[in-house]
Amino acid sequence: MSEIVNLNQVPGIMTSHRALWVGRMMSAIVVIALVADGVIQLFAPAQVASMLQETGFAMDLTHVVGPIILACAILYAIPTTAVLGAILVTGFLGGAICAHVRIGEFGSPPELISLLLGAMTWGGLYLRDPQIRAILPLIR
Repeated sequence: MSEIVNLNQVPGIMTSHRALWVGRMMSAIVVIALVADGVIQLFAPAQVASMLQETGFAMDLTHVVGPIILACAILYAIPTTAVLGAILVTGFLGGAICAHVRIGEFGSPPELISLLLGAMTWGGLYLRDPQIRAILPLIR
């Protein structure tokens, strides 16, 4: 039989205070990466032009994608909207992964970074929010 594990009661697992700070750091890395990407999309579209063309997207989409990325980052950074932000971030990153798979770049650095950021998005939220841990408990 499987049983639900409470992170705060398992010896050797981070205390809730440490888990909270690790979760905050993971979430901060995600937010910083998304904000950097969004700002580059808006203010330096030439920097991402070649990548957009490689994946089949029009160059002028940077003015649409940049604000979407920034909105996702902001929603994820605010505790009351973090779950919505995590869902939107995961969807955005999933689309980025899909675009690279579509052109045959399976396992490419942008794809792996998107996968890592997606895992960090939910891992950070899991560690910093006890309500998420209650909904998605670890099973032993």
